[in-house]
Amino acid sequence: MTAALEALVAKAQKIQMTDGQMREQRLSFVYGNTHIENDMITREMVAAADEKITREEAAKAR
Repeated sequence: MTAALEALVAKAQKIQMTDGQMREQRLSFVYGNTHIENDMITREMVAAADEKITREEAAKAR
C-alpha cells in the first residue's frame, strides 16, 4: 500500500457515522445488491421495506 493510501485508510478508520449516515449506507448497499438481481427494484422500495422493518422492530420492543 502506498503512503497516501495508508494515510487515507487511517483517516477513514476514525470517522464516526451518524445513525442517519449508517441508514443511508445500508440502503445504498441493499439497493445495489438487489438491483443487480432484479432491475425492477427501486430505491423507494428499499427505503419503504426498511421503514416497515424498523416499525415492526419498534412494536416488538414495546
